[in-house]
Amino acid sequence: MPRLFAALEIPHHAATHMSMLRGGLPGARWIDMENYHLTLRFIGDIEHHMADEIAHALERVHRRPFSLGLSGLGAFGGKKPHSLFAVPTASPDLIDLQAEIARICRRLGLAPDPRKFTPHVTLARLRNVTPQAVANYLSVRGGFFVPSFKVDHFTLMSSRDSVGGGPYIVEESYPLSRDSFPASTAASAAAPAIMSQ
Repeated sequence: MPRLFAALEIPHHAATHMSMLRGGLPGARWIDMENYHLTLRFIGDIEHHMADEIAHALERVHRRPFSLGLSGLGAFGGKKPHSLFAVPTASPDLIDLQAEIARICRRLGLAPDPRKFTPHVTLARLRNVTPQAVANYLSVRGGFFVPSFKVDHFTLMSSRDSVGGGPYIVEESYPLSRDSFPASTAASAAAPAIMSQ
């Protein structure tokens, strides 16, 4: 039974930038560079026949390619930080793509994700790390920035039972076409630096 999620892959040059952030935070378990991704919709453990239906349904997504950068870092968990992440630049196109994937999942009868979509790329899982240590790490690296890169496809990925952080397998890849929907008009909100999730 695969554990599925829809995601954006991070191109090599952007992943290399993020990998340079490793270190300097005791208690962090750093994600391997090849496993960086931006989750669009976590689907969960799915029977194989349903996984095939999801894979087929996602072919109906019609969005144009767009550009996305990364600017700044944040942490989930508030007073008990558990994840360190890179923050994508504000992108209505990203929000629209995620919303369309979420609608398709709802139409297939999948339970909605109870968490609000907060675009992020996880860099490390944290264990027994104090909020102060995280705040210090974030303040030192507050100028983190990755120039925009082109997003021309999204993927359906799977993971096997693990503590988190991979390995992930690309099950299907879905191109974004210039002949698709017009440019997005959705609004987007930037993720705050330290969040509870």
